[in-house]
Amino acid sequence: MARMHTRRKGQSGSRRPSTLRVPEWIDKEKNADWVETKVIELAKAGNTPSMIGMILRDQYGIPLVRTIAGKRIMDILRENELERQVPEDLRNMIARAARIRRHLEENKKDFVSKRGLQLVESKIHRLSKYYKRKRVLPADWKYTPERAAVLLR
Repeated sequence: MARMHTRRKGQSGSRRPSTLRVPEWIDKEKNADWVETKVIELAKAGNTPSMIGMILRDQYGIPLVRTIAGKRIMDILRENELERQVPEDLRNMIARAARIRRHLEENKKDFVSKRGLQLVESKIHRLSKYYKRKRVLPADWKYTPERAAVLLR
């Protein structure tokens, strides 16, 4: 399937494990409790859920938290009240829009970036509409550039 605002096709970077059973190379000490405490520890250190998954994969050899713990990373974070107010993908889009805005303040004639900002902000509006419908965000939540600076702190 093609990307939304370009004519190119995308390719994901990594593949998920084909089976949902615990791999044989995982130590006996890395059980569900160990994985949950590690996820909580990494979240308290300020890592996002995707970064937690990559750290567990790359440094500890855990391909999927769900196979070992029986829960997803977001479920573990929700149980321990470590979930962020704004979902990670929406926050990344807002950060991208803020970077483009900062660039446009210095380079007012950069019309290509201006168009890029329009595309990113349209994605933000679509994504926020989805999260409102799924009740992840409150119904009165609205994206504004001024509010974006507060969200990114």
